[in-house]
Amino acid sequence: MTARLIDGKKIALEIRNQIAIEVKEVVAKGIVPGLAAVLVGDHPASQVYVRNKRKSAREAGMHSELHELDKNASLEEVLKLVDFLNRDSKIHGILVQLPLPKHLDEKKIINAISPEKDVDGLHPLNAGKLMMGEAGFVPCTPLGVMKLLEYMKIEIKGANAVVLGRSHLVGKPVALMLLQKDATVSICHSKTKDLAEIIKKADIVVAAVGKALMVTEEMIKAGAAVIDVGINRLPDGKLVGDVDFEKVSKKAGFITPVPGGVGPMTIAMLLSNTLVSAQNALKREIMS
Repeated sequence: MTARLIDGKKIALEIRNQIAIEVKEVVAKGIVPGLAAVLVGDHPASQVYVRNKRKSAREAGMHSELHELDKNASLEEVLKLVDFLNRDSKIHGILVQLPLPKHLDEKKIINAISPEKDVDGLHPLNAGKLMMGEAGFVPCTPLGVMKLLEYMKIEIKGANAVVLGRSHLVGKPVALMLLQKDATVSICHSKTKDLAEIIKKADIVVAAVGKALMVTEEMIKAGAAVIDVGINRLPDGKLVGDVDFEKVSKKAGFITPVPGGVGPMTIAMLLSNTLVSAQNALKREIMS
């Protein structure tokens, strides 16, 4: 068996094209969706991520702003900027690029973002809504994972799903979203016993642990859908995921590549969340 490739680049492009159409509709009604990125310091990877996100926003017809602060910026400076953006009617989505410099309190900064503009889905109110099954913003990468499964028409209802990793950015949210779609979900982590045996029973595997090539062919059930969220750089510079793609692809039913799988979907979902925020703002404006 050779797995069907889940082409995240192609799927994300289709979604972004649809978003661009819907942005035009919102603009025609008087609101230009606005995304503001906050970048603290000069971390090279963060600069690349923010640049790509802003470029994608502009291509979708959105207003895009970048607010850069020195790496030694105080907590008060960052909070003041977030407060300004919360009150700025031109901005519908606020993205604080992580990681932040170690001296800053990440939780305080994330909690300061208005839940209505929390397009990264990290505010406790939005996390609580996800827990309760209510509408709110959810983190972009887990949302991208779910869209990939949906796009490929992979059956979630009744499926055994295994999520490797329990972070609040990916593992926990994607587990909750799978549960809401009626999957039976196991969350595995570094303390899980008999990990390989648990993975072998999975119809859907979402790997998000950040450990290169840890998921091997022997762990995967024939025909399973394998979503690789990990991105790791080997000593020779090659980018790989948490899954041994070459071997697992010979046994799985569906598989995402790294790069080109989940990554492009994360940006597409950021744009989607920003559009939804702008649409919500338009509804409030009409009702007021």
